[in-house]
Amino acid sequence: MRTVTLLGATGSVGTSTLDLIERAPDGFEVLALTANSDAEGLAAAARRVNAKVAVVADEGRLPALRDALAGSGIKAAGGINAVCEAARMGADWTMAAIVGTAGLKPVMAAIEGGKTVALANKESLVSAGDVVTRAVAGHQATLLPVDSEHNAIFQCFETDNADKVSKIILTASGGPFRERPLEEMRGITPEQAVAHPNWSMGAKISVDSATLMNKGLELIEAFHLFPVAAEQLDVIVHRQSVIHSMVEYADGSVLAQLGSPDMRVPIAHTLAWPQRMETPCQRLDLTRIGRLDFEAPDHDRFPCLKLAREALAAGGARPAVLNAANEVAVAAFLARRIGFLEIAAIVSDTLERYDPAAPETLDQVLMIDAEARNIAGERVKDCVI
Repeated sequence: MRTVTLLGATGSVGTSTLDLIERAPDGFEVLALTANSDAEGLAAAARRVNAKVAVVADEGRLPALRDALAGSGIKAAGGINAVCEAARMGADWTMAAIVGTAGLKPVMAAIEGGKTVALANKESLVSAGDVVTRAVAGHQATLLPVDSEHNAIFQCFETDNADKVSKIILTASGGPFRERPLEEMRGITPEQAVAHPNWSMGAKISVDSATLMNKGLELIEAFHLFPVAAEQLDVIVHRQSVIHSMVEYADGSVLAQLGSPDMRVPIAHTLAWPQRMETPCQRLDLTRIGRLDFEAPDHDRFPCLKLAREALAAGGARPAVLNAANEVAVAAFLARRIGFLEIAAIVSDTLERYDPAAPETLDQVLMIDAEARNIAGERVKDCVI
């Protein structure tokens, strides 16, 4: 039986992970579940899987969590320090699915345990890639990618032949606006942006998919996950979301991982790794799909991808600034404070205004993140819808 901890248990990835664990109750013992503020949802999940501890990051929601867990014997705790303590409980496998830079400290806490961390938190490698990878090596931890694209690469990447890899190709669905004329994109609403044509995801990542920023962030992640140079990373638009990514080798061979667009597939791969486990996911029927289409991304209509490429090439603190500005801009868009096209403009402006030295520690990463957010926040105030 494998002991597991879920950081971000009530989000999209967390609930998908719980679904798999509940289908195989004899295979897993749940040590801890955490959530940001959904005390009731967290308590219900903790009861279902008989978790030892449930932690809500928002301490103001701790009384509600205690009430919801009354009589269960499950320990309730609150605050970011308690979330980090849950991450340090020594689980064999930890799902890191807290969205945003709020997940950085818990991810590092889990890595310090020297076990397996399944990473669904993009910001850990985007904002603090060098810091995180040094910690993984120093604590002899194992980092497994959960994003469908990176998990696909992981399944196709021959470590023993890493020097023969010529290119990694990440696929992008193109989001809901891949055929929308640029002049019509100014009036896009949050409801339209979160309506992804293929995947069921949270609001923030759905907006990132609509701007193609998510693919830019994934390029930066891939750079830190796999031993390749930045120029060996490529993106193509593949609207069916059947091929999740590809690895090209020196002999001309291209290995691809295919599957239905269901996050439980890559989650299950990491949950059972190095073995395999059953999932309830729909099996791929290529005869029904009939065709697979590919095209180059349009950088004029989706400038966020270009901004991310430039940040990756520049290195240092640039990816952290990019990520922080994007989080602020996306949050403002979802709150209807800015328009859809202003997201890329705010990120670009923040990158122009702020260029700090490369961070060496997590605290430095968080300081850079905070300053970039302040600058982006001031830019948001200048926007008028």
